[in-house]
Amino acid sequence: MTDPDELLATLRALQASDLPVHGGRTLAYVYDSGLAEVDRVAREAVGAFAGSNGLDPTAFPSLLTMENDLVGITARLVDGPGTVVGNVTSGGTESVLLAVQGARDAARVDRPAMVLPATAHAAFHKAAHYFGVEAVLVPTRDDFRADPAATARALDDLGERAVLVVASAPSYAHGVVDPVTELAALAAERGIRCHVDACIGGWVLPYAARLGRAVPPWTFAVEGVTSISVDLHKYAYAPKGASVLLHRTAALRRPQLFASAAWPGYTMLNSTMQSTRSGGPLAGAWVSVKSIGDTGYELLTREVFAAVDAIVAGATDIPGLHLVAPPDSTLVALSTDASCDPFTVCDEMASRGWYVQPQLTHGGRPATIHLSVSAATGPHVPEFLVALAESVGTAQEAGPVVVDPGVAAYVATLDPTTLTDADFDGLLVAAGLVGDGPGLALPTRMAEVNALLDLASPELREAVLVSFLDRLQRPNGEDY
Repeated sequence: MTDPDELLATLRALQASDLPVHGGRTLAYVYDSGLAEVDRVAREAVGAFAGSNGLDPTAFPSLLTMENDLVGITARLVDGPGTVVGNVTSGGTESVLLAVQGARDAARVDRPAMVLPATAHAAFHKAAHYFGVEAVLVPTRDDFRADPAATARALDDLGERAVLVVASAPSYAHGVVDPVTELAALAAERGIRCHVDACIGGWVLPYAARLGRAVPPWTFAVEGVTSISVDLHKYAYAPKGASVLLHRTAALRRPQLFASAAWPGYTMLNSTMQSTRSGGPLAGAWVSVKSIGDTGYELLTREVFAAVDAIVAGATDIPGLHLVAPPDSTLVALSTDASCDPFTVCDEMASRGWYVQPQLTHGGRPATIHLSVSAATGPHVPEFLVALAESVGTAQEAGPVVVDPGVAAYVATLDPTTLTDADFDGLLVAAGLVGDGPGLALPTRMAEVNALLDLASPELREAVLVSFLDRLQRPNGEDY
């Protein structure tokens, strides 16, 4: 048996290579309130309930109480009427999957389809893949918001096949809220569902409106909105693994619930996609929400939007850098001019201790730099802007990344539907991802890799990255 202290030391050593989850310098993947004591208590709650099992609420009534508390608080936050019901899920993707599955099963039509803007989260594409629901994408307007007219045309073309209309509050890539009022009305006219993906904005936009910021309508106050997803592990600042899916009525949720007595064991009864689910994330979310409270969230929202405003103002003063769209929420997308490329800027930021996320070109629109701003980033905005200006300057001196013409020609020959191991090996060599050992050599700078991916079609990117993930996730040779 290995000494527990030795194992913990090994874990800390492994974690040293990870992005920091505190300190406000990681502007993707994590959301940091900056409240160390809340974080400490929430992590203790996760540990205290890690062994509890949400499979049977009668066996663990504490979990049922916490779940109903969180659903009720979330429902009131998003203007839910007294009929609203919901569940805590493992994250935004599970919430989206369930919204799509429920719409499909309620409609019971042949070849079901959903209409979503091209900016809707990729989780809807995953749901389409899993559940056999066709995803009909419609272009956005010039302001990156969903186009109601295009949505109406798509719905008319689909006829009774349409089961769901999707809106974002906000969209992840550009941080703007779709015209939910118009989209929900289109769905209501046709007697189908309208889901608002507020996984990012659900916990922060209500407070933004309370503070007097202009927020387009998106909650249950909008007629025709039938379900809303809100992540707790984003701007409720809870530990990872907690989202809420709300339905306007219990009848709308009913297709989500699953039971099976068609085997000799216990009758399976599930409210979400999971059966066994640890009570840890639920307890961590409950403690976070209760600890911070309504007043605390209003203060955190004031702080995060002050940070957003300062970043927008400072970034747009940097020559060569442009704001893609005025943000409705806490997500900021920036683009560069021809003097440099965003991938090099992201690398330069990383070298200065800041993680910002590159977004590849899509639909004829250029690559961008994506920021998910947290309250903890606020005190560090001046140094962030200094690092950003330096990074842009260095990227301009280096010039845009140029992919070797031979490599570009090689990429152009690849067919995503028939990508072979040999094709992928050729790309690994071209991207410099082959090390001396048997595994992949992950580079410290990603600009060249991202520039290579940027040449590929979305379908080829998917095929390449699936192959990449397959190579990454191979068993280690170590024994226990």
